[in-house]
Amino acid sequence: MTKLSINLNKFALLRNARGTDYPNVESMGRRALAVGAHGITVHPRPDQRHIRYDDVPVLSSLCAAHTDIEFNIEGNPEDDFMELVLAAKPEQCTLVPDDPNQLTSDHGWNLQGDTESLCEKIAILKAENIRVCLFMDPDPEQITRVAATGADRIELYTEAYARHYGSEKSNDTLEQYRLAAECAHQCKIGVNAGHDLNLQNLGTFLNIVPSVKEVSIGHAIIVESFDHGFEATLKKYLTIVNQSAP
Repeated sequence: MTKLSINLNKFALLRNARGTDYPNVESMGRRALAVGAHGITVHPRPDQRHIRYDDVPVLSSLCAAHTDIEFNIEGNPEDDFMELVLAAKPEQCTLVPDDPNQLTSDHGWNLQGDTESLCEKIAILKAENIRVCLFMDPDPEQITRVAATGADRIELYTEAYARHYGSEKSNDTLEQYRLAAECAHQCKIGVNAGHDLNLQNLGTFLNIVPSVKEVSIGHAIIVESFDHGFEATLKKYLTIVNQSAP
């Protein structure tokens, strides 16, 4: 079964827009876990435009108080980020090659060049028993290089799948992701997925792409909650992941 991790960034964005503590990010995390979500994801950026650094220890404590709940911190492994992660000691750290000014994550790691610094950061995290995941495009040539970095998993960047879903390119794009996941499995690398997955496209993705361990979803949950309510939306997602292919 695929695990569902709830990305709380957009709740933090709403909070920060008014300069108050409403909605309270910890409260939204508690509500998600009460419904049955398997984990919480945050992506603190240098400008702290949504999740702030001081949110991280609060959410880390929330996850630690629940059995079998995982905390996942995403971000570019710059010094401040590494310090934050090492203090929080999440179950998983997903490393993303973000530029500080990016609106959102939009590409995976290029492992064809110099990866010495990245490998050093991975080794530091793993020495603290933190699982390391690399944000990757569905490119088998790149994925074959992941094992050499020491990373445990990849997170497939699924924007292309979501963009082409329902179009004439849909099947070809989905096949690209299936082959990328199979490549990772052959290299003994676990597979996560995330970015623009939603209630409409998630089930198809999980039925075709083999053995996805975790999906992290945030933006779509906010939007779909306008129609269904927060808890009801999460229950719909949990139904989908509970039916995911092994």
